[in-house]
Amino acid sequence: MSQTEVESLLRQLAPRVLGAVVRRYGNFDTAEDAVQEALLAAATQWPNDGVPENPKGWLITVAARRLTDLLRSEQARRRREDTVARWALPQQQKDFLDRPADSDDTLILLFMCCHPALSAPSQIALTLRAVGGLTTAEIARAFLVSEATMTRRITRAKQLIKDSGIPFRLPGKAERAERLAAVLHVLYLIFTEGYAATTGPRLHRVELSTEAIRLARMVHKALPDDGEVAGLLALMLLTDARRVARTTADGDLVPLAEQDRTLWNTDDVAEGVALITEALPRGTPGSYQLQAAIAAIHDEAPSAKETDWRQIKALYELLLQLSNNPIIALNHVVAVAMVDGAAAGLQRLKTLASDKQLAEDHRLYAVRAHLLEMTGNAGAAQEAYRAAARRASNLPQQRYLNRRAARLDEANRS
Repeated sequence: MSQTEVESLLRQLAPRVLGAVVRRYGNFDTAEDAVQEALLAAATQWPNDGVPENPKGWLITVAARRLTDLLRSEQARRRREDTVARWALPQQQKDFLDRPADSDDTLILLFMCCHPALSAPSQIALTLRAVGGLTTAEIARAFLVSEATMTRRITRAKQLIKDSGIPFRLPGKAERAERLAAVLHVLYLIFTEGYAATTGPRLHRVELSTEAIRLARMVHKALPDDGEVAGLLALMLLTDARRVARTTADGDLVPLAEQDRTLWNTDDVAEGVALITEALPRGTPGSYQLQAAIAAIHDEAPSAKETDWRQIKALYELLLQLSNNPIIALNHVVAVAMVDGAAAGLQRLKTLASDKQLAEDHRLYAVRAHLLEMTGNAGAAQEAYRAAARRASNLPQQRYLNRRAARLDEANRS
């Protein structure tokens, strides 16, 4: 098995191994350190020695041995002979032994990492580390912070979980809705950052969007009747299906209207459409279902000109009733412009300009530029494109916006 194949296998096994070890020993912080060392040992040994017959069992054994060493060290440091006994609770050991050998605690682990007591950045970092199997260095690179900064963020999150005494089990019905909302929000944020990176030289961070889809699949498998879980997975698939067409060979951004739709992943489109088609009739749709429905309309349109913008506008209006998210309002402005004309869109855009969350967001200026260009006001559109480019922190987005401005400048001169 190649190094890449080993890394892929370890990423899949990491949360299952961690879940098993946490269930047995009852300490997330130390167990997570032990599992990371087991993963490192496997990444070093398996490409040369071969993958063991039971890779999960191998990792659990190595992690348990390392955990024992860590606990003994802690015992010596604190001079308490009962440290291990307190960390390895008899009931937790019984629960562990009673579970099938192939049981998967990943969902429990995901709920734990997305505990509402943690901040969103901490939830994301801990989820990617514990459930996604990414190293601290990989997570730090993804979010463009130093490894030391990310280490502190993850350490604080693990300490909070340890101090809170959160039991290692799925939350009860009373709190499951809140916790599930946090889980879905974290997966949505991870996917969004992977699909449209906030900063950096690349438009995509494929490792993040791919991991978000994998985790969303896992949640959907565990909760197949939840409409919002299905909606989020559908939204991810329908959006990610366009990824290859979103950039040129040089990494430059290609807007949706100009993309080569033959490059879209038809399997992902079909799966996403099937998911949202099945989920919508179950009851009142939530935000992720409505966003997935919008994505499905875009993906099913034979061309940009044949997009059903009236239906998209209606769906955004339903979304606005559920959320005051300014980006949703901004997308609604685009839909209004496509249905009622650019002037109507610009008029509605004025009400968003005073929103503090959008005031310095490049997307506000990019939409204004596009609508001004649609009205034929090239000079104002050129200025708005440049204003958007100054505010964009992602290099492909900056280049695209500056090219739009330069194109208008050339048109004016000719």
